[in-house]
Amino acid sequence: MTILNKKTIEDIELSNKKVIVRVDFNVPLNSDGEITDDKRIKGALPTIKYLIENECKVILVSHLGRPKDGFEAKFSLKPVAKRLSKLLKQTVIMSNDVIGDDAKKKAASLKEGEVLLLENVRFHKEEKKNDKAFAKELANMADIYVNDAFGTSHRAHASTAGIAEYLPAVCGFLIKKEIEIMGKALKKPTRPFVAILGGAKVSDKIGVIENLLDKVDSLIIGGGMAYTFLKAKGYKIGASLCEEDKIDLAKELMAKAEAKDIEIMLPIGSIVAKEFKNDTEFKYVPSDAMPDGWMGVDIGSLTIEKYSNEIKKAKTIIWNGPMGVFEFPNFAKGTSEIAKAVSQADAISIIGGGDSAAAIEILGYANKVTHISTGGGAALEYLEGKTLPGIDCLLDKVPKKMVIAGNWKMNKTPTETYDFITDLKEKVKGVYDDVICAVPSVCLCEALKAAKGSNIEISAQNLHYEKSGAFTGEVSASMLSDLGIKYVLVGHSERRQYFNETDESVNKKAHAAFKHGIIPIICVGESLFQREKGVTNDLVSYQVKFALKGLTEEQVKNTIIAYEPIWAIGTGKTATSEQANDVCAVIRNVVVGLYGKQAGKAIRIQYGGSVKPANAYELFNMSDIDGGLVGGASLKISDFEAIVNYEK
Repeated sequence: MTILNKKTIEDIELSNKKVIVRVDFNVPLNSDGEITDDKRIKGALPTIKYLIENECKVILVSHLGRPKDGFEAKFSLKPVAKRLSKLLKQTVIMSNDVIGDDAKKKAASLKEGEVLLLENVRFHKEEKKNDKAFAKELANMADIYVNDAFGTSHRAHASTAGIAEYLPAVCGFLIKKEIEIMGKALKKPTRPFVAILGGAKVSDKIGVIENLLDKVDSLIIGGGMAYTFLKAKGYKIGASLCEEDKIDLAKELMAKAEAKDIEIMLPIGSIVAKEFKNDTEFKYVPSDAMPDGWMGVDIGSLTIEKYSNEIKKAKTIIWNGPMGVFEFPNFAKGTSEIAKAVSQADAISIIGGGDSAAAIEILGYANKVTHISTGGGAALEYLEGKTLPGIDCLLDKVPKKMVIAGNWKMNKTPTETYDFITDLKEKVKGVYDDVICAVPSVCLCEALKAAKGSNIEISAQNLHYEKSGAFTGEVSASMLSDLGIKYVLVGHSERRQYFNETDESVNKKAHAAFKHGIIPIICVGESLFQREKGVTNDLVSYQVKFALKGLTEEQVKNTIIAYEPIWAIGTGKTATSEQANDVCAVIRNVVVGLYGKQAGKAIRIQYGGSVKPANAYELFNMSDIDGGLVGGASLKISDFEAIVNYEK
């Protein structure tokens, strides 16, 4: 995910609707329970006011602090309701619970333009567990879900992601701004593009560095993490912070940068201190003359000058992490001067949340930079190129993504599976379309483990329609659902041919899959004999009708159908793009006839007959083909990567 492709509150009809909004009101409070900084509340105002203007009944959901076990008065959102009432100049109704009788009663009686704030959602342990029943209770209070809490979007919690399974889900103005600005900087930066990374540990920024090495022109490194890099270069670093187990990694990252002709800039001198406190003895030393027993706590003046000159040349800047121990006034100069340089640069300047955002605010430069992210952890994961669950769950602005699935059949061991997907996920990171690997049953756990946190989904290759019983060698939909599987192949030609799969069993499997929250990829297609007899359209139409029998319109909209001409699988023969598209158009027309135009538009239809790097682009640009079910080419990383990146 790079540039926003999600629907916003401006893309759907909201008038008179009951809208539940996830906001981030996790504001700081003093010992008297008073709000000391209301920026996060103010950040949500544009979305809330827009909903009020559209006569919506607004229900707000947020967390505050880290309550451990149920209700704790010090974490109540009552101070927030009071402050928000002043900012909106209208009374904000406050419930005494989250999904209890009081919340439900107040939500049910809301009038157009009124605002209800639920009590702290983290008073329920089910929130962080993304409990489905809890998410459904939240959803039952509203018609539409809006996520406007970027700072929690990297968490798959009930109020950030789970609720989107039960309501149409879009984003608010705050998330729209975050993703559009950062997304453009990452995908289409105005150059030179300079990234500034600081903070204590290399381990916290590994993913960010690796992702940015493919995008930036230069990378400035400061803070404690710089000393791991300096030691990797062979310098003595005294008692400075160093992750010994990351030295080899630092060497690898510097080698990668050199190979890409990207400069990694490190401190040429540091302010070093005797002890880790503000009033200790300190002095300046060059990076190659660090004395024993002294620790680096800030960048020196020559480094400030060098870094500032690089920043002045930039047209796009991303900064995440301080240059030194910013919380100690004696060692805040490096961060202060870099903040000043960023604020004065003639560039798009983005501050990636956390300590660097706090520094910009404290130093008074907030109105002199393009954007300050509201999410520390979320911004960091976004810069790493990770998928953010709270945004990924929202409705796509583009109605459909292509769906490219690799069917491995009976190939690869669990170990080979883990290694393959671990390698693959780096090569398809940031791809907009849905990428799926359908692996053998014994490989599912390793596949899920390897794909975690990436944009790759895992599919099973088959299931049994019964929940349990004497079916030796089979797996049920409930078993797959418990693992976390989201897709399953149903009715593949080889199962029809070798295992007597019937249209009736395909239909039963589709129902079983949906019952347990799994999307079926239903395979249909004809043999060479049937094609030569001219019955392709009639046969495929019949297969589709039987497979979809009894499914709801919403289920059909989520279904994937894979047209796989059996005669083109493993024979060396390939349907032309026009032939493939003609049959896919027949399938779509069948769906329209059964469920209407919206279902026909929403359902995704793959082509599955010998998809290769050489023909993927042409196939995937046909009018009725929405992706591919890839066989042999999915077993080789270079081939599958090329197919997934077909637009390149």
